[in-house]
Amino acid sequence: MPKLVNTLAFVHAVALLPSTVHATVKCTGNFGRISASEYVAAINPGWNLGNTLDSIPDEGSWNNAPVQAETFADIKAAGFKSVRIPVTYADHYVGSSPSWEIDPKWLQRVSDVVDSAVDAGLYVLTNVHHGLQISETLGCQPSSVAFEPINEPPIETAEQAAELNKVNGLFLEALKVSGGFNSERVVTLVGGSSDSIKTSQWFEAPKGYDNPWALQYHYYSPYDFIFSAWGKTILSDADIAAIESDLENIRGNFTGVPLVIGEFDASPSNTEPASRRKYMDVVVQKATELDTAVIVWDNGLDHFNRNTKQWRDPQSVEILLNAAAGVRNSLATFTTDASATEQSSSTYIFHKVGDEVTDQTISIALNGNTLESITTKDGTELSAPIDYHASDGNITFSSSFLSNYFSVSGSPGIKASLMISFSAGATASVNIVQWDIPVLGSTSSTAVSSADLHIPVAWTGLNQVSAVKMVRSDSVYLFDDWTRYLGPLQAGYGTWNGQWNWDDSGVILTAATVNAVIAVGVPTTFTFDFFPRVPGNSVNYTLNV
Repeated sequence: MPKLVNTLAFVHAVALLPSTVHATVKCTGNFGRISASEYVAAINPGWNLGNTLDSIPDEGSWNNAPVQAETFADIKAAGFKSVRIPVTYADHYVGSSPSWEIDPKWLQRVSDVVDSAVDAGLYVLTNVHHGLQISETLGCQPSSVAFEPINEPPIETAEQAAELNKVNGLFLEALKVSGGFNSERVVTLVGGSSDSIKTSQWFEAPKGYDNPWALQYHYYSPYDFIFSAWGKTILSDADIAAIESDLENIRGNFTGVPLVIGEFDASPSNTEPASRRKYMDVVVQKATELDTAVIVWDNGLDHFNRNTKQWRDPQSVEILLNAAAGVRNSLATFTTDASATEQSSSTYIFHKVGDEVTDQTISIALNGNTLESITTKDGTELSAPIDYHASDGNITFSSSFLSNYFSVSGSPGIKASLMISFSAGATASVNIVQWDIPVLGSTSSTAVSSADLHIPVAWTGLNQVSAVKMVRSDSVYLFDDWTRYLGPLQAGYGTWNGQWNWDDSGVILTAATVNAVIAVGVPTTFTFDFFPRVPGNSVNYTLNV
C-alpha cells in the first residue's frame, strides 16, 4: 500500500493511545448536542481557510499571512455560515514515536484560531488528524465545532479502503475516551481520497459509537476544466450533465446520510468567468437539491483577498450564496461546445482596435427571473431603448452607447464594467474591453536547463493568457500527444500551472516544460492564446535547443 501505509500506520499508532489513557478533559456548561443533519443544514454554505494552518512548515509559510480574527468577521459578513479549518501537524512535533507529542504552542494556536471563528458566529469544521492530543485541546468547544479525521487519504484499492474504514473507527474511539464533549460532538467521516466515487464504492460506517456523523467528500471535477488542463477553458454541456450525475450518484448511495462537500472550487486565476459562474451555480444548486452542504475552497489567491478585504470575483460569491439559499440565478451564456474553434462569453463585450463600432448583443439565461436594470460601476443607470434593448435574455447594446468606450483607433484595455440586476438572484457583471493582439518582449530563445522562462508581454486588452499550445518542430505535441483527439482549442495544449503560468508582466514556461524541450532535442513553438479566444488573437514563441 504505497503512500497510504505510512499514513495509516501513523494514525493507527496515535489513535490507539486512548486505550491506555484516561480522559482528562472536564468541561462546564451545556454542550447543546445537535444532530448531524442539523449541523450540516446550519453550516451551508461554508468557506475554507486554506493554505494557512495547513501550510508547511508553519502558518505563514505559503501565500497567506498568519490568521487575523477579523477575517472570520469578514467571512460572516459576506453571508457564509461556517469555516473549515484544515490543519497540518507534521512540522510541529516535539516528540517521536510512539507518542508523537505535538508542540503545546501549536495546539494553543489552533485552539485560538478556532475560538476566533466561533466568536465571529461561524460554525467550524476542523481536521483532527492525530487523535487524542487535538481532541483534548478542543474538547470543550461548543457543538458548533465539528471534527474530521483525515484529509484526502490516498486510496486505490478495496484493501486500502478497508484500512481507512478502521481509521474512522479509531478516530471515534479516540474521541470517546478523550473527555470533554467529544463523545457527543458531530464528526464528518471520510471515504477513499475524499472522492465521491471511491467513497460510494468502499465506505462503511463504524459501529458502536454515539457521535452523530455526516459523510464528507471533495469535488474537483471535471478535472481538466478546474485545473485548466490541456487548454480546456470551456465547460461543456456534457461536463454540466456529469457534475449533476456525480452528485446524484453519491446521494443515491447514501440516502438518509448527511453529506458535506468539504472542498470544491473553480478559481478566478484560471477559469473563464461565465463558465466559472455556471460551475458554481450547478454544483451548489444540485447540492442544495440533494441536502448536501458546500464549503468552497479558498487558498487566499482564489476568492477572498484577506488583506484588501475584497472578493476577486464577487459575482461567483453572490451566485454561491443565492444557490445555497435555493434562489435561481440568471447567468451569462458561453460556449459549451467542446469541438468549437473559438469561444464566446457574455461576461464581456469585446471590440478589436481598428474595427468600426457596431451594436453588440450578449445573452443571459434568465432562469425564471426578469431583467430589472443595467448600471455602470459608478451607479449610473443605462436607459432603454437608447443605450440598449432587451428581449428574452438577449441584450443588445447600441453603437452610440458603446462609442463612449470604443473607437477605431482607441487604446486597448478594460474600459468599463456594467452590472445587470434581476428580479432575484445574483447580479451579472459585464466588462467592456477594447483589444488588440498582445506583443511579446521577444519571440525566441535557447532553452536553459532547470529554470523557468519568463517572457514579457505587452498586454493589449485582458491581462491574461487563456491557453498555451506546445508543438515540436517535428509536428509532435510536446506533452500528451493523445490530445490530438480533443477539440481544436485543446489539441496540443499544455496544462496551466504545471507547464505554464502567467503574471502581471508576462507568460511563464515552467522549468518542467523547458527541460522537456531539452530532453527531446528539437525546437518547440509555443502559441499563446489570449481572451477573446478567437482565431488570430495568438502569438508564437520558439524555444530552441
